[in-house]
Amino acid sequence: MYYSNLDQSGNLEMNRGSTKSGLPGTSEVAVFGLTQSVKVDRLEEIACMPALNSTDLNYPKTERTKLRRLHERGSYIKDDVHQILDAAPFCHVGYVIDNEPFVTPTIHWREGERIYWHGSAASRFLRKALGERVCITCSFFDGYVLSRSAFFHSARFRSVMAFGTAQILEGDNEKTEALRQFVDGLFPGRWDTLRPMDPQELKATSILYMDIEEATAKTRDGWPNDPDDASHPVWAGAIPVTTSLGAAENAPDLMPGLEVPDSLKKLIASGRLR
Repeated sequence: MYYSNLDQSGNLEMNRGSTKSGLPGTSEVAVFGLTQSVKVDRLEEIACMPALNSTDLNYPKTERTKLRRLHERGSYIKDDVHQILDAAPFCHVGYVIDNEPFVTPTIHWREGERIYWHGSAASRFLRKALGERVCITCSFFDGYVLSRSAFFHSARFRSVMAFGTAQILEGDNEKTEALRQFVDGLFPGRWDTLRPMDPQELKATSILYMDIEEATAKTRDGWPNDPDDASHPVWAGAIPVTTSLGAAENAPDLMPGLEVPDSLKKLIASGRLR
């Protein structure tokens, strides 16, 4: 039997162990903890798979992103960071202009390791942010955690903090494609149903992006962490907080006979925010 696992450096390693009987002409292979039966003649192919480096799976732990308190709530795993970025309908972009801090709320979208956001081409904030270091944060507030003392009161949350350098997307074709990904990423299939953007609208729109260089996710779930106070006679527990899409509302000047598209109905019913 061959076992495929990540070693301490995050590299894929293959080790021969005892063979477990299976189907004729097969052997069992455990890949990332999942045991699968494969043809014997594929074992050499699997053993020759490219090494999976830890940097492919994790963001680097740096002095900026290192969690110094309650580190068990943090994660540098890219999938964990991406899940929160992709689920959040909103982000905040922080940067320094003329030695003054600014934080801009905006809608974002992600393609691979790149986060995009857009704004007015006339915005002095966007122009001055170009080439500067920026920090992007996303967060969900999922509930209150009520303990038996004020000190241990807390919250359920999910958050991401990512760092990089702000760049601007050049070229009308590139900007159009990025905006298409933005709209269809929120509302699948909607771009092709819309009036095409005219050149002036495209010119008036700036699209910025940041390649993620460092990032960390931090989450808190569960219950009060005050076992020593369990005998104190006061209610303790959690009050969940949920954010969801409401029922669609027609524009006052909507043309007669137009209904909410099925794709939007499905999005609203899904419980997702995007």
